[in-house]
Amino acid sequence: MTVSVTKFRPSADKLAISLSFLCVVHCLATPVLITLLPSVIALRLEDELFHFWMLVGVVPISLFALTLGCNEHRDIVVVGVGAVGIILLCGAAMLGHDLLGPFGERVLTLLGGGLIILGHIRNFAMCRQAKMCDCLD
Repeated sequence: MTVSVTKFRPSADKLAISLSFLCVVHCLATPVLITLLPSVIALRLEDELFHFWMLVGVVPISLFALTLGCNEHRDIVVVGVGAVGIILLCGAAMLGHDLLGPFGERVLTLLGGGLIILGHIRNFAMCRQAKMCDCLD
């Protein structure tokens, strides 16, 4: 019995949306939390290692789901929007506070995470609309 890889795509879309949303929430909430609760600094949420591990989660899952979606639906916009989002998110993490400043890093992270989310939402919606895969559950 073989399991089709495309059966995992809807779950990968949902997971990538969740992880990208977590990046956006982290980007917006961390400064507020540090201001309101200075002891939050001990969690090291601003640490570059946190950003690295978020990328380790977001990038492979996004690439998997978006390329499968592009193969299923033949819509290059799905993978294009997601790829631009991934590039922006990676750029924000690699350039960091030092080169971009805190505002620039946040802007790139928010744009990147938002584009990844939009790419996955479009991917998921096209799947449901075409009724070509198992994402109707």
